[in-house]
Amino acid sequence: MCWLITGAAGYIGAHVTRAMLEAGEEVVAYDDLSTGDAARVADVELVQGSVLDADLLGRVLRRRGVHGVVHIAAKKQVEESVHRPLYYYEQNVEGLRRVLEALTRAEVGTFLFSSSAAVYGAPDVPTVTEDVPCAPVNPYGTTKLVGERIVTEVAAATGLRFANLRYFNVAGALEPGLADAGTSNLVPMVFQRLARRQPPLVFGDDYDTPDGTCVRDFVHVGDVASAHVAAAQALAAGRLAALTANVGRGEGVSVREMVDVILSVTGCAGQDWARPDVRPRRAGDPARVVASAQRIEQALGWRARLDVKEMVSSAWAGWNPGGRRG
Repeated sequence: MCWLITGAAGYIGAHVTRAMLEAGEEVVAYDDLSTGDAARVADVELVQGSVLDADLLGRVLRRRGVHGVVHIAAKKQVEESVHRPLYYYEQNVEGLRRVLEALTRAEVGTFLFSSSAAVYGAPDVPTVTEDVPCAPVNPYGTTKLVGERIVTEVAAATGLRFANLRYFNVAGALEPGLADAGTSNLVPMVFQRLARRQPPLVFGDDYDTPDGTCVRDFVHVGDVASAHVAAAQALAAGRLAALTANVGRGEGVSVREMVDVILSVTGCAGQDWARPDVRPRRAGDPARVVASAQRIEQALGWRARLDVKEMVSSAWAGWNPGGRRG
């Protein structure tokens, strides 16, 4: 079966592409390369194009006989979304609409949508199930929630088989060349600070949590990729028609605990200059957001396998290929 993966040259997209290939699936990569790296998908056909170009998408879908689409391409900087909401609606919502338009015209029957835990906003619950009301607190989260609803409504009208996968905090790398090169997520953000011999930043240590810092569900990108394979194969085989599910480990790790693991892995633990710099809370940061992963396990038999140390160690191997200690 042939799959088109949008955003395939990005951090998560490249891991999904690799996992799909290893599972024996045929893949076409589609990416505008605004943030992606073509070297990550050198072993498949790469079509450089925008998700706003429905005509190009349609030509690729028909030319390659695509049976399913995995839509990962999106803008994902929360702070940027606050300052540029119209841009995020254009890229994430209108982009999705055009992908679905091309898919529908080409009679492609299977679709995976890359969603986010940001759809929940700041839920005041110990564990977030998919039944928790969605109340996003930023434009990025809103675009993902709107996207899920568009997918669901198109499916109701056309019979499209679909899965909306809500990622929690993704980290790690399956190999150094696929590591997260951005600095918007906690792990690479701390790496960047340490590389400059600057202390890691911790925003708020007075939350109602065991150590006062925010608690999050960190999930290895390799596990996220395997969740896509499980969903794609279940949809293609007809074992699944519709699914909206969290992708997480179901375990909470505080920001301070994660920073401690990073300091240990990078060899910076115990250095005076690397002692975390605690800043005031950031607006909109909930105290705790931890997934319930029961639905995806029940539907697909999928569970996250890799732990926090494996996430950090694998990510550091990509950031620090020469083996230099902090």
